[in-house]
Amino acid sequence: MRTSLHRCLAAGLALAPSFVAAADADVRVRDELVHLTQALMDAIPAGKADVWQRTLADDALVIDEFGRRQDKKAIVDSIHPFPQGMSGSIEIREPTLRLHGDTAVLGGQMYEREDVFGQSLVVRYIFSNTFVRRDGAWKLLAAIDVTLPTAPPALAVEGLVPRDYVGRYGYGPGRAYEVALDGGRLYFTTRAGGTRTPLDAIAKDVFMDGGDERNLIVFRRDAAGAVNELIERRKFNDLRMKREPAPTP
Repeated sequence: MRTSLHRCLAAGLALAPSFVAAADADVRVRDELVHLTQALMDAIPAGKADVWQRTLADDALVIDEFGRRQDKKAIVDSIHPFPQGMSGSIEIREPTLRLHGDTAVLGGQMYEREDVFGQSLVVRYIFSNTFVRRDGAWKLLAAIDVTLPTAPPALAVEGLVPRDYVGRYGYGPGRAYEVALDGGRLYFTTRAGGTRTPLDAIAKDVFMDGGDERNLIVFRRDAAGAVNELIERRKFNDLRMKREPAPTP
């Protein structure tokens, strides 16, 4: 038994250098692809289309945050310097790598800062870039990114009466949003004792919820001015809910 243990230990020690070498190779490839991706992002505000021409594979496909599908020619033709008064930068953060031979998938977050005539905007994206190694050089074959929903700046809305919206709004048997008020802040729950999702006012009768999707919540009123409907606008669709009568005391 002791001999077998010694053999296992010896085999493990023999394999250790190969594991270290593979890990080092992954780090080198990751850093190279981060550099290539960062160069692509830096080229956008400067209008350096040649960087995209050089880095994209000829058969590349890019899907942006709006769902637009573009090939190499469309992407390269779209790169122009930002107009005067507008500037921006995109920083690659938290990169990860999946390496399979001559194919590598780089993922992470893009942190975008924009300046629009003195107004500062910040947008975050999750991205996935697929590179292939051709003739010894990494080329971007496919790219996709999605916008990360984030909390919007708070707005002061005049004439807002939060208690107008308190109530239960149903959309199916046993299904409803319960809108309530706590300390002057509106929130809703989808079941008794469930997680409270805050509602942030954008305008009178229009809110953005504090959930992961940051959906719009629109309240509708009847001819007498009383709130009688809640509309959750999610993924460009409307889920309508009718206000239920208050329970009889």
